[in-house]
Amino acid sequence: MLPELPRIGLGTASRGDRHRWADRVERALERGYRHLDTAQVYGNEAYVGEGLERSSVPREEVFLATKTVHVDVPGPTRTDLVDSVEASLERLRTDYVDLLYVHWPTGVYDPELTLGVFDDLRDDGLIRHVGVSNFELDDLETAREFLDAPIVANQVECHPLLPQEHLRAAALEDDHWLVAYCPLARGEVFDVPEVRAVARKHDASPAQVSLAWLCSKPNVAAIPRASSDAHMRENLAATDVALDDEDLELLDAIERRYRVIDRDYASWKD
Repeated sequence: MLPELPRIGLGTASRGDRHRWADRVERALERGYRHLDTAQVYGNEAYVGEGLERSSVPREEVFLATKTVHVDVPGPTRTDLVDSVEASLERLRTDYVDLLYVHWPTGVYDPELTLGVFDDLRDDGLIRHVGVSNFELDDLETAREFLDAPIVANQVECHPLLPQEHLRAAALEDDHWLVAYCPLARGEVFDVPEVRAVARKHDASPAQVSLAWLCSKPNVAAIPRASSDAHMRENLAATDVALDDEDLELLDAIERRYRVIDRDYASWKD
């Protein structure tokens, strides 16, 4: 059964401000966030864990996700992978994570070995669910060949300028979440005429319209990064923006395409 996932979570990808995430996570939880997303390579798991521990919100009420296997880390062996996940749990100050993602299907990623370890970690209770990130359709198909556990989420870049129709369709057909990172395209959506028009209509911000558009799609959640209280509140309130059919048709018809994260080793380059 697909677990319930808050539609708006807190993304914590960092650019030199890792130490600030303890305060940000604590404040986000106070504001009502219940979905936290981090990764080993962000270098901020310890601060995310500190903020979670300092919060008055019980651990079991928070959906906590992290990621491992990113090009050349944690290493190619089973021991490397297990050790890395145990280190993540220690940094996050928790006995388990609700969701563990394969960060990229490249480099040290070996579907049989990696996903076999994920199954074992799930059986041992260290992770509740298995996810993947930056996977295309072929990657998803291969992963299912080696996984006993269901894929609960595929985390990919998704926003009105990169709608990912094929991956959203797969999420609905296969009953997993598509979790949208960079859901605001790092601000690129703010100046899109269609987004601005819908924002004016609803007395909302372009950020809220973009997030509301994502949340209107079945099986889609978003994890915008936010550092200030104002942005945290703004993003969370996007779930109150009720887009009508006319709005959705206008946003769905945007022709411009823009991708923020476009690594040379990405599957969509094949």
